[in-house]
Amino acid sequence: MQPFEVNWSEADVEAVLERVRTYRFPPAPEGEGWKYGCDAAYLQDFCGYWSASYDWRGAVQRLNRFPQFVAEIDGVDIHFVHVVGEADGRRPLLLSHGWPGSHREFWKVIEPLAFPSRFGGRTEDAFDVVVPSLPNFGFSGKPTTTIDQRQTALLFDRLMRDVLGYARYHAHGGDWGALVTGLLALECPESLHAIHLTMMFPAPSAEPETSEEKAWAEVMAAIEKQKGGYRHLQGSKPQSLSWAVGDSPVAQAAWILERYHEWSDRRERPFEDVFDQDELVDTIMIYVMTGAFHSSIRYYSAAQEAKLRNLPDRRRVKVPTAFARFPDPLHPWPPRSLAEKGYAAITRWTEMPHGGHFAALEAPDLLVDDLRAWGRAPDPVG
Repeated sequence: MQPFEVNWSEADVEAVLERVRTYRFPPAPEGEGWKYGCDAAYLQDFCGYWSASYDWRGAVQRLNRFPQFVAEIDGVDIHFVHVVGEADGRRPLLLSHGWPGSHREFWKVIEPLAFPSRFGGRTEDAFDVVVPSLPNFGFSGKPTTTIDQRQTALLFDRLMRDVLGYARYHAHGGDWGALVTGLLALECPESLHAIHLTMMFPAPSAEPETSEEKAWAEVMAAIEKQKGGYRHLQGSKPQSLSWAVGDSPVAQAAWILERYHEWSDRRERPFEDVFDQDELVDTIMIYVMTGAFHSSIRYYSAAQEAKLRNLPDRRRVKVPTAFARFPDPLHPWPPRSLAEKGYAAITRWTEMPHGGHFAALEAPDLLVDDLRAWGRAPDPVG
């Protein structure tokens, strides 16, 4: 385990910014907005801020805000944040991100979870917080053979147990992080006190039976038809997308920003108010500066080939499971009856008033409160 700091050179950053400045925007029809992809006017304004006003040195300071390390596990470098809080080693919590996110998306929740007394909470609710970068993402290793979500779960279990010395721990995840966390519960149940998910992943294999379950399945099919193009492409032809998008910082930004726009909760505020602009640029810079766009999109083809998106037939997650039901435009929540077909011990089913797919960025206070309340539950093993 070696200490890690982000260290971007001025020459490397300037090379990226110069490509942003000199990007030739193609003509786009007026009045379409976000209907057919990233809004042209928004993207031009975003790139103007990125290339002229973004304080990249300040971003490096932000990214180095918390203690970080890299550990080689089974030949794979795993980058992670490790904050020993007021729990002082007693309540470890693993937080796993997804795509197109990064470890950076948990920046608003790390301190309130680790040091609750500084934020009006109770010291006894504190966690030791561990936030890895998924393999293939960010500052973690990018092996020539893509690491899938089951392999990631096993690597993260070794990180928590063998590297950090936590015999048992809590785990939370959203997006791919939810799948990693769910697979952790399947493969390493003895390591876990409980899991907390903002997306039901892996999904039960059972067919919808009740009218409510069937109605949800119809909604999901419509969303998949409307918004699932990115997933089909990344799951079937990631290398073609890599050739088309991966060499251009602006193209990567457009592809990623569209996801943040489509998947966020914009019912009560415009997209420009949902995320701080630096949050978005920081995230895109992580992808651009590490070359992670190329390797991260292959997480989709890896999941598809290994058939990991759904629970195996007749298998259920038996680790105590909490679901935080944020109003996610990409994955509306199924009825509890369907969830219970795949998760045998649902201990918490929280309906959230707002916040979309990126809960830690969109509604950090709600997420922190729910994680604290979930963490108070007694360990069924003792």
